[in-house]
Amino acid sequence: MHKVALNFSDGRTHFISINPGEMLIDAALRHGLTLPVDCREGVCASCKGTCQSGQYDLEYVDEDALSEDDLARGGILACQMRVESDCAVRFDFDSSLCSSAGPEVVEAVVAKVEVLSDSTSTLHLDARGRMGQLDFLPGQYAHVEVPGTDEWRSYSFACQPNENNQLQLLIRLLPDGVMSNYLRERARPGDRIRLKAPLGAFYLQQVKRPLIMVAGGTGLAAFLGMLDQMESAPGGINQSVTLFYGVTRPEDLCELERLERYRQGIPGFDFQTIVMQPSEDWQGSLGVVTDLFEEHHFNDGEVDAYLCGPPPMVEAVKNWLDQRQMANASIYFEKFSAS
Repeated sequence: MHKVALNFSDGRTHFISINPGEMLIDAALRHGLTLPVDCREGVCASCKGTCQSGQYDLEYVDEDALSEDDLARGGILACQMRVESDCAVRFDFDSSLCSSAGPEVVEAVVAKVEVLSDSTSTLHLDARGRMGQLDFLPGQYAHVEVPGTDEWRSYSFACQPNENNQLQLLIRLLPDGVMSNYLRERARPGDRIRLKAPLGAFYLQQVKRPLIMVAGGTGLAAFLGMLDQMESAPGGINQSVTLFYGVTRPEDLCELERLERYRQGIPGFDFQTIVMQPSEDWQGSLGVVTDLFEEHHFNDGEVDAYLCGPPPMVEAVKNWLDQRQMANASIYFEKFSAS
């Protein structure tokens, strides 16, 4: 039995299991998801999507439903798709078309608050009370209720899914943020906390080309989950992976020991850091994250680039690539603002 992540244009993801030989559309229906379909014969294209990772076979596809270019880019028809491994499939329509269910509400407790610096903490959550593993794609996020308030905030998972449901969220501490104040002043192990997950369309897709990862501040969280996945992948990923990590001050850098562990454990992985406001003893790179870039990093544009951080950083990286006419680079990004 394989597991398939169905991703929709509104950022919602549903995970389903699929039996050997079962069509994707039948498995979805068995899980209460009525994907759009008219003909069920590979002709109408109502159920078309894109397989973004995993192996599969298509029974029949009419040339008017999916072109050769569509097929080369992973185009699928759910009514003709038999999966041969765990997969992630994206549909360019809203999840409400096939399900009224929203993201799952998960009950968890605070395991600990790990203070990494005066600007960053890791919130460790224990959700082992949930029956079965909480599934999400590394890079996705959770909407988290701040205990003692009716406020919710969104944070990327800084880990990969695991059978014990031990979760990590990397959180920037603001001078007067509702979550920041809770973590600094009131958080205690055992506090009950709710989160809605999984959410988001930013996640690691099938690795076929060299990867460039660009993290701004706590945007690093999404990449920690992706790197966890790469580190545990059977057989490795057989591509180079370079992470560029930029922050405001040296003390904002975090999880450097973990990044060093990935450097040792993931063949082809390397990372570089840069700060905007150096301290007197800072001996590393100074500037913004694009100052780290050299054209050879981007393999003549034959790369997949993942960007996660504040909007100005994401736009600066996209502009850098545009100016060098790297049209073949695939760009996936997540913008966020601190709150």
